[in-house]
Amino acid sequence: MPAGIVALLVFAASGLVLYDLASVRAGRSAMQWRKNLADGLASRHLDDTAVLAGAAAVTALGLWLLLLAVTPGRRRLLPMVRTHADVRAGLHRAAVTLVLRDRAMEVPGVQSAGVRTRRRSVRVRAVSHFRELDEVRSDLYAALGNGIRDLGLASPPALTVHVKRASRKR
Repeated sequence: MPAGIVALLVFAASGLVLYDLASVRAGRSAMQWRKNLADGLASRHLDDTAVLAGAAAVTALGLWLLLLAVTPGRRRLLPMVRTHADVRAGLHRAAVTLVLRDRAMEVPGVQSAGVRTRRRSVRVRAVSHFRELDEVRSDLYAALGNGIRDLGLASPPALTVHVKRASRKR
């Protein structure tokens, strides 16, 4: 939302300046605010306090916008389906990981499971100890597919399951 507002303000200001420049090129006089700004900037020196304060404010605004551009935002939240127009909800990726790991551990034959949740994919690595690997894999796909569907995510992530046999103890 803040980025949209800033973009709209920049768009409006640049449109106003472009209109004024085009009207000056067409032979009309410049707008009064532009004349005042040009006269004020022409009469002040670079070491004037007002010029330095304006430069510091513009620099701070630019640094703040750069900081906002490189920070991740709400990447840890996975948006849920909106059932009401006024309500927006999201699930934390760690919560999704925990729920899916618990679902994976309920599948018979799974000794341990590790789940890694990304924005667009869920990767599950499971260790099976007494059932056939293909059976465990198909049961995991079914259980975790239902689990992802039950979470009600707006864009359900793709599911990848890897199952291996437990190492033998000596």
